[in-house]
Amino acid sequence: MLFDPRYFPYFCGCSLLLFAVCFLCAGYAYRVNARRARDDPEMREFRGGAIYLAPITLPLFLLSYATLMLIKALLYLIFLIIFTIGVVAFRKQFLLKWLDKIAKKIGNPLLEANTFLIKAFWAENK
Repeated sequence: MLFDPRYFPYFCGCSLLLFAVCFLCAGYAYRVNARRARDDPEMREFRGGAIYLAPITLPLFLLSYATLMLIKALLYLIFLIIFTIGVVAFRKQFLLKWLDKIAKKIGNPLLEANTFLIKAFWAENK
């Protein structure tokens, strides 16, 4: 449907408009950067040919970003399914017992150190 001959002029017009906007934005950024002083910390070294690659790379970057977002969503879905199956299949609460043991192992030394600091602070002030 996208390449239907009836819509071809609109498709070409929108594509050319997108290319022109990308080209103009890259050209403007290059021009602003070229006018900066040499010792300006925001000055970057851009090549002039990078302006001409902007209309090609922007759609590629957008496509790769959308693909990456889709992969993340699928991985999250797989994690949710596996987690749900794990919760239903393993009803024994081994995870909570393990977390309780780890929390005590980390928390007790922290409480001892904090109690020592409080006692040392109050002993100095009396």
